[in-house]
Amino acid sequence: MLFTSYQQAKKKTDVRPKIIKMSIRHFDIEIESGNPFANCKLDRQKYANVLLDLVNSYSSGFVLAINNKWGTGKTTFIKMWEQDLKDKEYQTVYFNAWENDFENNPLTALMGELKNITTTSTEPKFKVALKNASILSKHIAPIIVQSIADKYINTKEIKDAIVNVTKGINDVFENEVNDYAKKKKGIIDFRKSLSEFITKTNKDKPLIFLIDELDRCRPDYAVSILEQIKHFFSVPNIVFVLSIDKIQLGNSVKGVYGSDRIDADEYLRRFIDIEYSIPEPESEIFHKYLYNYFEFDQFFISENRKKFRELENDKSNFQGICSVLFSNGLISLRQQEKIFSHSRLALRSFESNNYVIPQLFLFLVYIKTIHEDLYQKINSKALTIEELQKDFFEIIKGKTNDDNERKVIQLEVYLINTYNNYISFPYSRKRIYEYDNSTNKNKLLIKSIIDKTENGDYFLSILENMSRYESIEGVSIEHLLKKINLTEVFK
Repeated sequence: MLFTSYQQAKKKTDVRPKIIKMSIRHFDIEIESGNPFANCKLDRQKYANVLLDLVNSYSSGFVLAINNKWGTGKTTFIKMWEQDLKDKEYQTVYFNAWENDFENNPLTALMGELKNITTTSTEPKFKVALKNASILSKHIAPIIVQSIADKYINTKEIKDAIVNVTKGINDVFENEVNDYAKKKKGIIDFRKSLSEFITKTNKDKPLIFLIDELDRCRPDYAVSILEQIKHFFSVPNIVFVLSIDKIQLGNSVKGVYGSDRIDADEYLRRFIDIEYSIPEPESEIFHKYLYNYFEFDQFFISENRKKFRELENDKSNFQGICSVLFSNGLISLRQQEKIFSHSRLALRSFESNNYVIPQLFLFLVYIKTIHEDLYQKINSKALTIEELQKDFFEIIKGKTNDDNERKVIQLEVYLINTYNNYISFPYSRKRIYEYDNSTNKNKLLIKSIIDKTENGDYFLSILENMSRYESIEGVSIEHLLKKINLTEVFK
């Protein structure tokens, strides 16, 4: 017998499945030397090949921006591509700007990364470049000391004393900086020595300097990296690859310069020679991969659930609504991971003979992740049925087409019916439909926002089938909310 809650099931028989260990988060994929894209589920090696052709076409050096939104898998792609480049005997440097923005001067960090690739034969050239870099970097010492003093010292007199001592040490350099000709020569000397180091390092191939998470680090640090790449590192045979979300990086630029009126796109064009966006994966690929990764079959087609004919379509219904919710590419890969992870965790609190209503269950986890305000309104019974329909339509309108319309109508029915059961106690369908004695048929009391059939016939037929065959007409959305809110004990 099927039940909607653990309490009901416990009265009859203990049908709890054995506890199975499972992942509740998606871990980084393993990147294998010699075959770095072996575990890539998004078929992205072809894009690495495109970028390598680009590098080889302009091997004298340029700045490439890989521009995709946060959460689309840029970091994983960058790391796979880096290993692919290494396998092809390219010298690479990987620098995570977000993890290193504790360092006030990007020049220090960038040179530190180059130091890691020095060898016995290249070390003398690097030391010359490092010496010239130190000359360039001295002018920011008072700024660094001031920022440290501001952060850790509360007494103004002590801060001023420390800063003044530092200023005294740097008087000679400050005079040199003020001399334009000498400053310009310093930059030329640094570039020349850096170029000689790179030439000796790269074995006739460009050095690939990958800078990741640039849009997530401190705005002033991100802008400083861009400025220093342009002014100090524009030398032959270095290809800089910037992994960015251009919109977020543009916001950093506006923040640093204190004005929304700055044309951030035009500013970034000064630094970026070529912009490339990794194409979105086919909509079906990633959610099918996540379904398998989080082992949903262990629940949906477990031996205990197979005993109930009413549950035999749960897997296909779950995957079918995935195709609807993730169809238009607006939900990032990282958000999809979060939705699947939370869904799999919440399923732990269902008995094997509990109704899940997979379409509605996944939709609720979806809005909890993407539209939390709406989820909380549902949770607190703050909406009328008409308001809920309107909000539902705003979410689903860009995902509905002729191929999936029936799935969406079915979802609308489940949402409205279970919510009505939640706000109406005891259960009453009178807000939704009633029997018409004049026609000897049921008639809708609300209008479907999706069903285009005359009088909402398909919408009504689903409601009638829920009563006749599916035995879930009286199920309340609270049955799902409690489990999604993780307020019920895992089974």
